[in-house]
Amino acid sequence: MSLRRDELTAAGITDPELRKSYAECKRLNSLHGKTYYLATLLLPPAKRPFVHALYGFARYADEIVDDLASTLTIEEKSEVLHTWGDGILADLKNGTSSDHIGRALVDTVERFQIPYAYFESFLHSMRMDLSVTHYETFADLMSYIYGSASVIGLQMVPILGTSSPEANVAAEKLGTAFQLANFIRDIGEDLERGRVYIPRQDLEMFGVTQQMLAQRIVTPEIKSALQFQIARVRALQAESEPGIDLLDATSRPCIRAASELYCGIVDEVEAIDYQIFTKRAKTSTWRRIKVALPAFVKARSLR
Repeated sequence: MSLRRDELTAAGITDPELRKSYAECKRLNSLHGKTYYLATLLLPPAKRPFVHALYGFARYADEIVDDLASTLTIEEKSEVLHTWGDGILADLKNGTSSDHIGRALVDTVERFQIPYAYFESFLHSMRMDLSVTHYETFADLMSYIYGSASVIGLQMVPILGTSSPEANVAAEKLGTAFQLANFIRDIGEDLERGRVYIPRQDLEMFGVTQQMLAQRIVTPEIKSALQFQIARVRALQAESEPGIDLLDATSRPCIRAASELYCGIVDEVEAIDYQIFTKRAKTSTWRRIKVALPAFVKARSLR
């Protein structure tokens, strides 16, 4: 079924311009967030548009910052992000927006009373990407991750539904695990952007220097550093698992599938023998089916 006929109607979204905005957010999700989009399909139809709205906002900001094909300078990107981001924040305060992404976001935030501060924190981290090229310690990195990933988990919780504030703690941990898994997979791509997200202190612990990373050859030292980061992802995933049980039952299959597929990126890094400079670790279609099919059956049974 189409978004227009099924999900939007189920979610009680009737205004034509608002429907267009939600449809655009869904387009961005389906185009750029294939694993995330697959997991979203496990939610009840009435919840999906609101998740698409959060993704559309995050993706649009991320594209301003990370579009490698862009001819804009860092200063120009900063100005575009500043102008668009400040406009969205103003719209959230005013409760209305004419932006093609902002309409759906404002509607979602108002329906679920999602804290304004989460969006401030996200945009702050996006601005950091335009000026910060490395992080000294894991604590330093976490100041970035909170805004770029943890708050996305926190934004999701009111939509997913929960009766316990402990679900927020789990959401932060799982969001952090997702982000760290992406950092491990994308080390080569991030180097092209002039950034290193693995903390310098962690690299030095295994004898890895910036120069070694720049050579793009997986040495025993780099492999050890990657193994350390992978263990961190798995520990955070395990710590977040009890929090999934605190969510509304109809939301759990979605988040469990997302957890397995996103954190499963590190399994794929191991499967390619850590050759992250020459290969892209990605979840196979077979694994997606293997995870999604039983989750879909479970999700249908709970509706």
